[in-house]
Amino acid sequence: MTAASQPPKIVAITIVSGRHDHLAHQLDGVAAATVRPAEHIIVAMDDPAVHDVAAPYPSTQVVDVESVGAHLPLAHARNLGARTAIDAGADLLVFLDVDCVPGPELFRYYAAATERREGERLLFSGPVTYLPPQADLGDLAALTDPHRARPNPDAGVVILDTEMTLFWSLSFALSAANWQMLGGFSTAYEGYGGEDTDFAMSAAAHYFRLAWVGGAHAYHQYHPVSDPPVEHLDDILRNARIFHSRWGWWPMQGWLDAFRDRGLIAFDASTDDWVARRE
Repeated sequence: MTAASQPPKIVAITIVSGRHDHLAHQLDGVAAATVRPAEHIIVAMDDPAVHDVAAPYPSTQVVDVESVGAHLPLAHARNLGARTAIDAGADLLVFLDVDCVPGPELFRYYAAATERREGERLLFSGPVTYLPPQADLGDLAALTDPHRARPNPDAGVVILDTEMTLFWSLSFALSAANWQMLGGFSTAYEGYGGEDTDFAMSAAAHYFRLAWVGGAHAYHQYHPVSDPPVEHLDDILRNARIFHSRWGWWPMQGWLDAFRDRGLIAFDASTDDWVARRE
């Protein structure tokens, strides 16, 4: 972290493939923030059109990454974004999912929390509101209704937590030094699911805690989803196996159970493995 007299250099990081309208709304939100990041690194995964979306916005840098095979390289893209940010002198890394519009105070509260907790092993997360379709993004305060599965402290309050499985990658921050200590996301994971929980387990193994930052609101823009996400079944099953081999327990249990209930997979107790029915 920088000296006490100097505020931390904040760099925002977003990975994206498609969702151009959502990205533009996020960029509008960053531009409207009371404290803005010095730079915004946008990692485009097989999506050259992102350059056109970002071009009107100052202090943005688009970095391209190509997929290897059929799966989006989510972990690799986040790591590339962080490396680019640190090379640019970042003290504080703020990761935002492309669907998330930052509230006007998000960067200010993340920066204040990390300055107060300098030197501690913490992953910072703020409350996230899931927006309805056609939400009026011009009045975010009126829409604020944080997801109830995560803490929502009063503005400026930081609550420490050891329940690392609550970590989510929609909106989080950490110091550049702590990122380098952790080494980033495991690139063993490809495609959808598991890599964020793995990151949290790696943080726990390094004696990190979660720090819930009141007032650092993000707003998740609506998009249709499948529940369970059957279109990602192969990715989820493969990544769940990788996670199990690393940590000894099954992640994404709710989705695995839902796939089982639909007859798409079955658990083989003899091999301690989930198997797709078509296999």
